[in-house]
Amino acid sequence: MTSLESKAKAFLESHRPGDPGVFPTVWDAWSAKVAVAAGFSALTVGSHPVADSIGRPDGEGMTFAESLTRVRQITAAVDVPVSVDIESGYGLEPAQLIEGLLEAGAIGLNIEDTVHSEGGRLRTAQEHADLVRGLRQFADASGVHVVVNARTDLFMRKDGDDADRVDRAIERLKLAADAGADVLFPAGRHADADMRRLTAELPLPISATVLPDQADKAALADQGVARISFGPFLQFALTAEIDRLLDRWK
Repeated sequence: MTSLESKAKAFLESHRPGDPGVFPTVWDAWSAKVAVAAGFSALTVGSHPVADSIGRPDGEGMTFAESLTRVRQITAAVDVPVSVDIESGYGLEPAQLIEGLLEAGAIGLNIEDTVHSEGGRLRTAQEHADLVRGLRQFADASGVHVVVNARTDLFMRKDGDDADRVDRAIERLKLAADAGADVLFPAGRHADADMRRLTAELPLPISATVLPDQADKAALADQGVARISFGPFLQFALTAEIDRLLDRWK
């Protein structure tokens, strides 16, 4: 596990508020090799693009085992830290999730608070924190400090009133931080003032998913963001380019 632990340490150290690490979101060995050849030193594996690539719907339409098959292919193809979006955990126990990720060569994870296996309900703030705590405990017991990116979907779901949504997200993510998260992920698009408040008031590095053909790294850095990934949007942008190329041949 020494190699995995060194990768986990390097990955965590690359989360720098104001000087964010950019971790392209990939879905197979080809996209991973392209990103590494372009000069990126760590990668994220997105559940949505992986699911699309194997003909499954997003939202745990694929199984954890199917996801790990792709993760193994990626980690065999590139020698950089790889973090995996494990959606809401596929109904599995923290020990199963950590063991599966480490066996596949991953050193980080995203865990969200929408429970796809239970009708898409939102976990309570404490319930999500308890899951983060379990992941932290089993990761630490393994000897690898798996980088836990705790995600809330409050902004994407738009549950409750707009007026206090940032307050509720901060409260929820602070509990996750106390439970052992390394990074906090308020998923969604944010007004500048809201993002600045999130990065100022939350105690850990903040992750943002952005459109690679539209977002600006300098602006995100100025907001205090520490981690940038692309979710499904890199794959979407490539799909649009493929459509353009193929359209010439119709």
